[in-house]
Amino acid sequence: MFIVAFFFACEKKTENTGSVVFINELMPVNTTVVADQNGEYNDWIELYNISDNEQDISGWFLSDNDKHISKWQFPASTTIKGRGYLIIWADDDSAQTGLHANFKLSSLGEELILSDPEGITVDKALYPGQSLELSYSRNPDGTGAFVWQIPTYLKSNIIK
Repeated sequence: MFIVAFFFACEKKTENTGSVVFINELMPVNTTVVADQNGEYNDWIELYNISDNEQDISGWFLSDNDKHISKWQFPASTTIKGRGYLIIWADDDSAQTGLHANFKLSSLGEELILSDPEGITVDKALYPGQSLELSYSRNPDGTGAFVWQIPTYLKSNIIK
């Protein structure tokens, strides 16, 4: 009993921030599906704003390492329109124009963490490894469970 209590006492807590921005889709293996503005087929992450109002996520963070959740910070003036999507290229190439994180997604699986400027985890996705060009997507957008499916880049994850 003591060991279980100790385990939970050491567990890192995630606060409910009331956020309306969530990790919606990610693609750790992308060789032909969609290219960035330089024609490169890189890993990508899609965020979704479930509210009707534009959300400013300037200063928020994305990371693939729970020991370093401030790994990549969204630049000033980064917003997501109401019911809108935002793509971040996870290509470890921050010299490129646009939103290019300083890490790549592992095809072996890992955790992706979205946190606010105070370092509070807003959302996270723990995905298993895979080698096909599928995306790990929330269905329905923003609130549903994650499933492997055909990518729906900048569109609803509900495939009809």
